[in-house]
Amino acid sequence: MAFSSNSSGGAMADINVTPLVDVMLVLLIIFMVTAPIASYPIEVNLPQRTTAPPPLTEPPPPISLRIDASGQVYWNNSPYPLSTIANMMRETVQRDPTNQPQLEIDTNPDADYGILAQVLAHAKNADMNKIGFVQN
Repeated sequence: MAFSSNSSGGAMADINVTPLVDVMLVLLIIFMVTAPIASYPIEVNLPQRTTAPPPLTEPPPPISLRIDASGQVYWNNSPYPLSTIANMMRETVQRDPTNQPQLEIDTNPDADYGILAQVLAHAKNADMNKIGFVQN
């Protein structure tokens, strides 16, 4: 008979947990051996405490960059070709790399995504750090 009966008359089914414990112990040993190999130190440069506060500088006014449905790019409400915009971004960053103005990009929903991608690529190449999108 597959099941043995106990005194109450019901079927008695015991689970043999020995193989499960053996597998778990083997996995534990494997993880304990591989964990030190997988960990490596990461050097983190934390900012150091200074007693002098940073100088307060007024942020420059933001740059409004608008792309209309026809693909024309406007820099502070003045139309410019896309190649000129790249030079203007570089000049703006070179004036003061630590205190850059925010580039606020406003695009028409019907504008070509390729123009926006080129503008973002020019901003990245010019090392512009403060880029925001305006939603109307």
